[in-house]
Amino acid sequence: MNSITALQWRYAVKQFDPDKILAVEKINVLKKAFNLTATSYGLQPLRLVLVQDKRIQEKLMKASFNQKQIGTASHVLVICIENTVDKDFIENHFRMVQDIRKTPDEILHSFRESLIGDFEQKPVDEVKIWATHQAYLVLGTLLTVCAVEEIDSCPMEGFEPKKYNTILELEKHKLEAVLALPVGYRSDDDFFASLKKVRRPLQETVIEI
Repeated sequence: MNSITALQWRYAVKQFDPDKILAVEKINVLKKAFNLTATSYGLQPLRLVLVQDKRIQEKLMKASFNQKQIGTASHVLVICIENTVDKDFIENHFRMVQDIRKTPDEILHSFRESLIGDFEQKPVDEVKIWATHQAYLVLGTLLTVCAVEEIDSCPMEGFEPKKYNTILELEKHKLEAVLALPVGYRSDDDFFASLKKVRRPLQETVIEI
């Protein structure tokens, strides 16, 4: 499928086929897509928790207001933000830049120090909001890649983050769950799969100048 056909094909799945499991190759594509997604400053203040354990999925479903997609999906992708984006985190990023690109420190020094100073002045809540914005960038990428790969998905904000954090033991990784993306294959019984996509007319949503 080309990209537009793929986006027309995708929809927010309401019912997955629990017997259809994504191949390892498909999961690897999603993992790589997650890691290649653009983020502000390239800092990647995110981690992806990949769940393929029906017992854990059942617990997550209960913490998701019993939305069945969580329990019946092949896998559940939980997008998490780092609890702390501090000097050490930023310096580690710039060490990777030096190692991979062989960029001299004299070129990176000014930007690195400016970024560290900026983040040190930000309140913790503001940094978390910024990191959450990056999570939405990742979600958009994953939804598009899912469509192109013919993987069904359903983006979700509707869950209890604190319960997710507890179930997935995210505290020990210094993470917080912010978005969930169950993935798999749609059920033949999902009525929504055959419905026409509802979107505002293109001339109402795009302004050309």
